[in-house]
Amino acid sequence: MKKFFPTIAFVAVAMASLVLAGFAYFASRDAARIKFEAAADDAVNRVESRLDLHMSLLRATEAFFGARSGDVSRAEFENFYKTLDVDGNLAGLLGLGYLKLVRPGEEAAAEEEIRRNYGVDRTISSIAGVPWQAPVMLLEPAEKESRRYLGFDVAADPVSRKAMEQTMADNGLHTSGRRMLDPLSSWKDQAESMVTGFVIFARLGSRDAAQNQDPVASTKGFLYAIFRARDLFDVILGKAPQLPVNIEAYDQSIDPNNLLFRSDEPPVHGFGLKSIRMIEVAGRPWAIVLRPTAAFTEPSSPFVPVVLGLFGLLLAGTIAMIARYQERAFDAAAQLHETTEKSLLEKDLMLQEMRHRIKNSIARVLAISRQTAAHSADLKEFTNSFSARLQSMAASQDMLTRSRRQQADLGDLLRVELSQVFGKELPNGLLSGPQIMLDETMTQALGLTFHELATNALKYGEAGNSVGALKVDWTVEGKGRERTLAFNWTETGKTKLEPPAKTGFGTRLIDMNITRELRGTIEREFRDDGLRVRIRLPYSS
Repeated sequence: MKKFFPTIAFVAVAMASLVLAGFAYFASRDAARIKFEAAADDAVNRVESRLDLHMSLLRATEAFFGARSGDVSRAEFENFYKTLDVDGNLAGLLGLGYLKLVRPGEEAAAEEEIRRNYGVDRTISSIAGVPWQAPVMLLEPAEKESRRYLGFDVAADPVSRKAMEQTMADNGLHTSGRRMLDPLSSWKDQAESMVTGFVIFARLGSRDAAQNQDPVASTKGFLYAIFRARDLFDVILGKAPQLPVNIEAYDQSIDPNNLLFRSDEPPVHGFGLKSIRMIEVAGRPWAIVLRPTAAFTEPSSPFVPVVLGLFGLLLAGTIAMIARYQERAFDAAAQLHETTEKSLLEKDLMLQEMRHRIKNSIARVLAISRQTAAHSADLKEFTNSFSARLQSMAASQDMLTRSRRQQADLGDLLRVELSQVFGKELPNGLLSGPQIMLDETMTQALGLTFHELATNALKYGEAGNSVGALKVDWTVEGKGRERTLAFNWTETGKTKLEPPAKTGFGTRLIDMNITRELRGTIEREFRDDGLRVRIRLPYSS
């Protein structure tokens, strides 16, 4: 028996070494899969975020048209499109347009509207048995080649018509799905130069429509955003840092006939990694297939298992040492698994919080855009007011983002908002009060409130001539749960301020932020030497 002991020991240790090498191999495979899934998550999040941004743009365009009851001229639409700075802010968007719902007998009026706006003659012929058409009435950019679309009935395409009918039915956004597009030809044309794209539609309702009225009768038209898939995905994937993934996007299901986009960088199949994600784009499912590219690197070298096996064979005579390495490998794998699970959980929580905040921010932006548009005399006034309010929201959010605890200092928030309005360095003594840390809700609400107060002071008060005419102080009153943040805004001057005859949107926005969102009180005192505003808010640090 002793004669064969070295052989038995060698075989036993060699087998243990091979098992350990195999374990390391599968651990490295698992680590590579986790790393690839993280990159795939990042890619899909980029796609969803960019599409959400474009759909928010379409809703904002809907609010712009709705504020004017759909009666928007070519010049107004052109100015609105220019203010968007598509190349800088919304790269990937091919164009925006307005489709008017034309019923039998209304073709001549639509032709005259196109002639009045663009100076071109278009013929819109009635079609027997078709209850309505949707010709292109406005489009941007209105270049020479794209004007040939004017008067084109988009509803003649069955797939696009179905998407418009869904939009009328639920008043939501709906996409046409995969379409073949070419700036120099009709949407239905099958020219070789055509590229893959899709169109998202939004319904423009009539303000005069009665409740429970037929959707067709209550629809004035449709707004659409058109995209070339490659342009859109190039913008998404071109953002730094570059992701080591090959992406294929399909409309509805994985079928070559449904392919929307495929990355130029070819996939590397040697890793054996692949992920399929389903997302929803304007009521229509997309399948996203992700594979690693040559830029993808594994967390550990593939030669590690081989080296580990050879090292185990060299230490065949030391069984204890082999056991020690096996224990280390097991602990490392367990720690890697635990760390990965924790990282994935934290990432899911972060993504849920981000989506919640994004949805709330989008809802607030849409509400402000509608109200600003409704109270603006022209597009310039709308653009200035809307941009200023968005900058105020962005400044508040920026302060929260820089803070690890998602809090903002009250004094810093005031300095940022007042500096944006007055555009100058604030004098000493203008602000006074203790350090007060605000949570996310108070920061967003008070940021807009300070912006509106400062804007009114600039327009109507002495602060427009001298910032020194404005004094702001705050303190905390009471103790425990009964503590109250007392805030005083004082404007002094030589002219007596009278209460406004009509309450504007800015004043209503201030009142809603203080009384509804923060459950506080606000008092305004118009005096012979200016204005004093007292705000009281429940406060718990």
